[in-house]
Parts: sequence; C-alpha cells; structure tokens
Amino acid sequence: MIEAVLSQWTMWATLLVVAVSIVLYMTDRWSMELISAAIIAALLLLFLVPGATGADGQRVSTSAILSGFGNPALITIMALLVIGQGLFQTGALDGPTKALLAAYDRQPLLTLLGAFGAVYVTSAFINNTPVVIMFLPVMSAIAARMRVSPSRLMMPLSFVSVFAGTTTLIGTSTNLLAAESFQRIGGVELGFFEPTPIGLILSAFGLAYIFVASPFLLPDRENLTDNIAEGSGKHYVAQIVTHGHFLSGKAPVAGMFQDLPGMTVRMIQRGEHAILPPFEEARLMPGDLVIVAATRKVLGEALASKPDLMKQMWRSGGGDEEVIDKPRSLLLTEAVIAPGSRMAGRTIELLGFRRLTGTVVLGIQRRSRMIRSQLNSIRLEAGDTLLLCAPPDAFNDMRQNRDLILLEWSSTEIPVTTRAQAARVIAAVTVTLAAFEIVPILHASVFGAVAMVIVGCLNARQASRSLDLRIFLLIGAALAMGMALEESGAMTLIAHGIVAATEPYGTLAVLSAIFFAVAILTNILSNAATAVLFTPVAISTAEQLGTDPLPFVLAVIYAANCCFATPIAYQTNLLVMGPGHYRFSDFMRFGGPLVILIWAVFTVVASWRFDL
Repeated sequence: MIEAVLSQWTMWATLLVVAVSIVLYMTDRWSMELISAAIIAALLLLFLVPGATGADGQRVSTSAILSGFGNPALITIMALLVIGQGLFQTGALDGPTKALLAAYDRQPLLTLLGAFGAVYVTSAFINNTPVVIMFLPVMSAIAARMRVSPSRLMMPLSFVSVFAGTTTLIGTSTNLLAAESFQRIGGVELGFFEPTPIGLILSAFGLAYIFVASPFLLPDRENLTDNIAEGSGKHYVAQIVTHGHFLSGKAPVAGMFQDLPGMTVRMIQRGEHAILPPFEEARLMPGDLVIVAATRKVLGEALASKPDLMKQMWRSGGGDEEVIDKPRSLLLTEAVIAPGSRMAGRTIELLGFRRLTGTVVLGIQRRSRMIRSQLNSIRLEAGDTLLLCAPPDAFNDMRQNRDLILLEWSSTEIPVTTRAQAARVIAAVTVTLAAFEIVPILHASVFGAVAMVIVGCLNARQASRSLDLRIFLLIGAALAMGMALEESGAMTLIAHGIVAATEPYGTLAVLSAIFFAVAILTNILSNAATAVLFTPVAISTAEQLGTDPLPFVLAVIYAANCCFATPIAYQTNLLVMGPGHYRFSDFMRFGGPLVILIWAVFTVVASWRFDL
C-alpha cells in the first residue's frame, strides 16, 4: 500500500497543490494575482523534480502547464472585455440604459425582473458570455438608480445567464462538449430541448434562491471609482455658448431648460446684457453665453453624450482644434489653487491658462459664495477647485507645478468620439457570428476587439487597460491545475473512486454522487474540462449498472454548469468580478449554498423523472 502511494507521489503532490490553492484563494489574505502566479510556479517546480511524471510515465512538459495562457477561452474573454470597453467608452448602450431607467422610475420591480428575464431568454439560445458583456452597463445603471452597490446585481447577472444555459443543447459550450462525447461513445444524439424539462426546474429553484438570498448573502461593497467620479455633490460654475448646437432656440419650461438636465442656469449673457432668473420668456439665441452650475457627474455625462457640447466648451476655453477633432479620449481632473499661488487674484484669461498648463478649465468651484460671472472673468482665489480637461499627457508636467495641487485620484475619461453606432454594429456582428456559429466565438470576439480599435471606438491604451491582469492570471492558473490533475491521473482516481464508493447504494446514489463530484470539480477546473472528463465515466458507469446512460449524461451537463462557488469556475463569473468588486470568498458564501441546493433538487427530480 505504501509502495503504491509512493509510486504515485506526483499525483498526491498535485492534489496537495490544488487543495492549498483553494484555501489561499478563500482566505483573501494575499492578492489573487500573487496566488495565481504562485500556483503556476509551484506546478512548474513540481514537474521539474526528478521522477515527477504523469500517469503515463512521461514527464509533464512546461508547455503543457503553461498552455492555459494560449487557451481559446482565455483569449475569448480578453477580447470580449475589449469589446465591452468599446461599448462603454462610446456610450453605445446609453439609449437602452436610459429607457430601462425611465421604466424603472415607473415600475421598479417589473423593470428589474424584465432585465433579468431578457438575460435568461437570450442566454438560452446564444453564448451567455456576450450577453453578460452587453448587460453589465445596464445593471450598473440600475444599481445606481436603486442606490445600491453593483455587487448586489452583478453576481445574479452571471448566475441567471448560467441557469438559462442549462435549458437548451446550445445554451453553453459545456452542453455541446458533453453531447459530442455521448454521440461519439454511445452513438446517441441528444435533442435540442433534451435538457429543457429538468433545466427549467433547476432554474426555477435557483432563481428563487437568488431572489431570497441576495439581500442577506451578497456583499454591499462601495465602488470607490464611482464615488470619486460622482464627487461629493459640489457644484462647478461652467459656461456654454449657444452657437450651432442643440441649445439654439430653446425656451425654458417653468424656468428650467430641459435640454440641460441636472444643471442650474445662473445667468444668460447676451452681448452686454445679463439675464438673471427667473427665465420666463428667455428663448436662447445663437451667441448667448449660458452660465450654469452643475456637479462634476452631471457635466461629465453631458459632455460624453453630447459631442457638440464637448467641442464647444473645449474651443471656448482656448483648446486646440486638432486635439478635439481626433477620435481620442480626454481626462477630466480636479486641481486646487494652492495657498500663496501666483495664480490667486488673476483671471483665467489673464493667466493664459491654456498656454501655461496645456489644459482647459471647464468649471470653477468656490465654497464661500455663488458665482454669476463669465468663466474667464472670475478672479481665482486660494482654495478654488478647477475642473480641468486635457489629453492624458498634458497632466504630466503639472505634477511639478507648485501653484496648483493636482488631484490625480479624481481623473476620469471623457470619450470625444461619435463612434457609438459603430460600436453597436461591431458588438451586434460579433454576437451574431458567434450565436449562429458562422465562425467560432474566439474568432468573432478577436475580430470584434480589433475592429473596436481600428474604427476609433477606443484607443490602444484604453484597450490594453481593459485586459484585466487578475482575470488573465486566474484563468491561466485554473487551467494549469486542470492540466496537472488530468496528466497526473488525479482526475481519473477521483472519478472512479466516487463510483466505487456509491455503487452498493443503488443507481440513484451513484447518479447523485457523480452530480456532486462534477459540481465540486467544475468550481475548481473549467466546466468544459470537467464535462469532457466525466462524460465517458458517466456512460461507463451506466453500462456497468445496466441502465440508460441518458440520466448520467444529463447529470454531467447540469452539474458542470453549477459553476457558482468560485470566480474561476466560469468566464461570466470573471467578467462580473471587477464591476461587482467581489472577493473570492464572496462566491463561496453566495454560490456555495446554491450548488448544494441544485444538487439536492436534481437528486429529487431525477428519482421522479427517470423512475430511479
């Protein structure tokens, strides 16, 4: 016995590395990037030791351990992240999002259920990864309107799409892989709606769990980036020239200009004449200078959604024409006039602020009093906060400026592009190509990501920034563990050990045990690898028991889709991890009980459905 264990020491060492890795991920003591890199290093070191061989007696190569970094699933996720960033940067989903938010104001619960219903129906027939990508900004906007953290909606978004994938044969690639193995080994072809009956039942219980448990088990984690972008509610004074854009000819309604939502008009300067509120009959004319007060968040949204307004405010501040006409992004950053600054007591125009700093002042905030003056005529004071706009490289020299305190943590990007329609077309073509299997999803997503950069929906820096290093290393480490388990023979040992232990208790016990084992392993390995490895085991087990293999194949399909307990279990979990600000333990806390629930429901339903 001891000799047998020693002869398989590589397999046991691999199991130890995997077990320690899961514990480290769960503790959240170190960063995921560090743990993932350590896992890869440990596996490389393990198979470098003399005598460390795979189940076939051959040494496991370094390229096999690192093959996960070239895995099509990893490349697909990275490409889809770029496409999602392109949609965000261009505001391509602002229209549908605003329509949903308007409906939310009238029917909040119905709108939220409708959004998740759309995710469910769509994910049943097309790959759920692009569906989640498309709905990420929608759910973020709904969370903001609900005044809750995005962490309350992002994990349910991923899980709902996964539930939908269990209801049809093409719902996920996992289903297709299991079906292909069944046809190759057993000579039986699964029907399109074969998984539907039990899939709908499991979905019903899963959705009920999400509805009931979300308020108690999901974290309410604040989004620091959103808080910075929204600011503290302080108002900036800004100016708009009504010439050649949407404000020309507009009249107020009840003293408010509806085309300037969230902004308070403090004065209209018409030539030498100043018009003060209330603005009862003050129809705006070309050339009017409108002085407004608005929060940074409102100004940022207006500039992003109205390119003409962005261009006008940039030019009125003395910005260069060639900068604003390029399809590139600008940074919106705050800066404070330092005590004893040489800028105090002088106006923006007198300072030649644009030539001096390379930035354009879009607004001024002063705590002590309300300002009703043209921006260029306001004399600056120590403590004034300026809202600055410029290309990213313009702020490099300002870090050494002693007259201004640059608040770099407040920087956010404003897209100066009219490429929203192009982004929608690229995303739609990508989804269509993948959904109808015209080309593989890998090819479609890579083509879409490259197209986003080529047509100017986002620049190379924005695209590279969307490639999350944490996701990259997590997937690489997970695939490395899967490869090590398979090559060392640990996966085969686990599968056959479970069958041998439960076979004396009857067919239902074996079926339930296989489901449980696959459900656990799919949260450690990829669900596709788990389905491929366990489908032949399930068919072989059914043959040994002299029973129909269909229930066993379906058990593998449903269990492989129980990827709720870890972020590395499925790509949609990784996609929502950043926007939801989740930790590894968050998935364990919320998704772990869900795995147990689905296992229990399947065991009960299978005994009735298959008369076991």
